Amino acid sequence: MIRSVALNVMKNVTQRMDFADNHPNWKNWFATYGPRLLLFARHQTKSLSDAEDVLQEAIVRVWKNRQEGDNPNTSAIFKAIRYAALDLGRRDSRRRVRERRVVEEEGEQSKWFAEPCPLEEKERNNTLQDAMKNLPLEQREVVVLKIWGELTFDEIGKTLNISPNTAASRYRYGLGALKKILTPATF
Repeated sequence: MIRSVALNVMKNVTQRMDFADNHPNWKNWFATYGPRLLLFARHQTKSLSDAEDVLQEAIVRVWKNRQEGDNPNTSAIFKAIRYAALDLGRRDSRRRVRERRVVEEEGEQSKWFAEPCPLEEKERNNTLQDAMKNLPLEQREVVVLKIWGELTFDEIGKTLNISPNTAASRYRYGLGALKKILTPATF
């Protein structure tokens, strides 16, 4: 599995750098070390797709900084993988902070249901929005993906990197919490 994924990464890298014909030593080197590099990248990131991106970015970085005719430097690529993973983590962290800040600044101004509707339906939407805000993030994500995204638990699991059983459990707990909040009188 990892070997085939590593070879796909190598194919993408060779297309970007066009070294397959001119530098067979890099290609042969990657055939040997690619799975090892991908394994290291996988341990530095949250998902296989992030690991592939980090590995590709690391190889391109080392490739750009090489001297003409240099052979691949394995330790330099491991180091580049580590730094690329750190950069990815920082970008994700900064993005989450920005998104959280926007939500805090918008507060009550942010409406989840943007469609114009009659007054009675607006009240119901506001009540539902307030109830959803009381759910933990993990449950809220699953409820939104299941009800409004119309995804299966398997698809939700793949989207959130959790098992389908965990997705179903979070959905069940989320609905249970909503039922306690949204009594027939309030909804």
